[in-house]
Amino acid sequence: MDNTTEGTWESLPVKLNEGILQTLEEVKFTHMTPVQAACIPLFMRNKDVAAEAVTGSGKTLAFVIPIIELLLKREEKLKKMQVGALVVTPTRELALQISEVMKQFLQKFPQFTQILLIGGTNPIEDVEKFKEHGAHIVIATPGRLEDMFRRKADGLDLASSVKGLDVLVLDEADRLLDMGFEASLNNILGFLPKQRRTGLFSATQTQELEKLVRAGLRNPVRITVKEKGVAATSMQKTPSRLSNYYTICRSENKFNHLVTFLRQHKHEKNLVFFSTCACVEYYGRALEVLVKKADVHCIHGKMKNKRNKIFAEFRALKSGILVCTDVMARGIDIPDVNWVLQYDPPSNASAFVHRCGRTARIGNQGNALVFLLPMEEAYVNFLSINQKCPLQKMVLSGDVPDVLPKVKTLALADRAMFDRGMRAFVSYVQAYAKHECSLIFRSKDLDLATLARGFALLRLPKMPELRGDTLPDFKETTVDTDKIRYKDKQREKLRQKLLLELKDQVKISYPKKNFIKNKSWSKQRSKKERREKRSAKRRRDEGSDVEDEEMQELLNDTRILKKLKKGKITEEDFENQISAQISGPNSKHKAGAATQEGSGGEDV
Repeated sequence: MDNTTEGTWESLPVKLNEGILQTLEEVKFTHMTPVQAACIPLFMRNKDVAAEAVTGSGKTLAFVIPIIELLLKREEKLKKMQVGALVVTPTRELALQISEVMKQFLQKFPQFTQILLIGGTNPIEDVEKFKEHGAHIVIATPGRLEDMFRRKADGLDLASSVKGLDVLVLDEADRLLDMGFEASLNNILGFLPKQRRTGLFSATQTQELEKLVRAGLRNPVRITVKEKGVAATSMQKTPSRLSNYYTICRSENKFNHLVTFLRQHKHEKNLVFFSTCACVEYYGRALEVLVKKADVHCIHGKMKNKRNKIFAEFRALKSGILVCTDVMARGIDIPDVNWVLQYDPPSNASAFVHRCGRTARIGNQGNALVFLLPMEEAYVNFLSINQKCPLQKMVLSGDVPDVLPKVKTLALADRAMFDRGMRAFVSYVQAYAKHECSLIFRSKDLDLATLARGFALLRLPKMPELRGDTLPDFKETTVDTDKIRYKDKQREKLRQKLLLELKDQVKISYPKKNFIKNKSWSKQRSKKERREKRSAKRRRDEGSDVEDEEMQELLNDTRILKKLKKGKITEEDFENQISAQISGPNSKHKAGAATQEGSGGEDV
């Protein structure tokens, strides 16, 4: 760790509390990192700090230790409901991680309490926990924290609790702004006292971040920590012990190479990044089957309550595969990650650096590999110039078996897998079109037929990008995909019911919508309503056994199914709308037609 250490803790110009030194010894952090050596003394001397350091450089301890030291030096002891320190961070995984580090240190200081306020939990339970135990240290994500300030009616006056705040820390501050939390941050800052210590920690500096520095910090000391041995003009943004590689492969062979690589490294810890939530769902399920005797976990931004549990389980593993989106790209500390694999390059270049930073942390060795298509090779030079991130070429040779037929078999055996593949393909093409580096990642250069083969699709989805194209290089399956069944019996039962209703609906003829030119819409509508009333009266006169209400439900179900078949809505939207109809107060459907949760689209 010679390239990351900056002397022992005893060599600091300020003396640390004995309890902190004991904890540092217990967790075997005998030496400081440069960012810790630079920030801790300034914080403890009541300076505001704006620190920029490469990812994995030990920023968490650079603010956890000063927080405890500053609270210990208070003239008046904190009361039960008084908040002395506030840490705001962009994701719940990072907040959970900081909370665990803080918890280790607070074992020596039982006079302090902390609370974790993040999404995925019941806000009322958070309010009750706060009221019962108090919280001298709050670690939170912006959305949940802002919500807690509005909970006065539930008995929590957080605005009063933070009036005596000593320390505010904004961790991964650039990401807080990237994720659209600027309005929430401004609202939160409005509740906080001006006389406080503020620390702003980030791996990159942006213009938006400069605005935040000016708004939230008073005469801050700016700290930029560079890797030792790196030239001052270079300013390498990735850890020096990270081996960064790229490989070139065609889109129909890309997944084969990934599976082969993971089979060879399944006894190590691997992170695999995809561009969208739908791709994580699809390829994650495929990897569970194709990489035998390996723990495969999936995390993406559309998961709600499951994320915290999955994250904790993967952190505890000695080896395994975590398939994820950029929700796991920033600040997350997973022990002993051997490989970071970027199956899809991220939509912006700074995210590339942060993804790589999940390995080679705190002086450890690590490896990163990005899979590029032949037309994307210029991205390597772009990263070297734009992000100061040089890459070495890796040639993936040897026996690479074709696993795509097995993925097709999975889709034929379960409609859920078939649907995931279609959503993944659509979401990938849409994400590709939004890439920040549009001169290199041009959607018009994509060979959609080859890409569809690489996704192991049984047929092409209906989407604007394919409108009017035949794609003769892509051969659709001879199997009638409408007959592929869901393994989940309740889900399949609901699908069959809707298909039957759609078939019956086709037999019913309805008057065409003829809108008359130069006539107001309101008059046309009233004419349509009169026509519908006459039609309903005629059905009653003919003794029809289909009530108007039931007919409306039938029409609604059919409309939703048509939207799903045309690709206008996702399966998740489809299931939510159907569930809403089934459980609606006026519905005559039988309750209990359970459906599985689906997900798709891009990660935010």
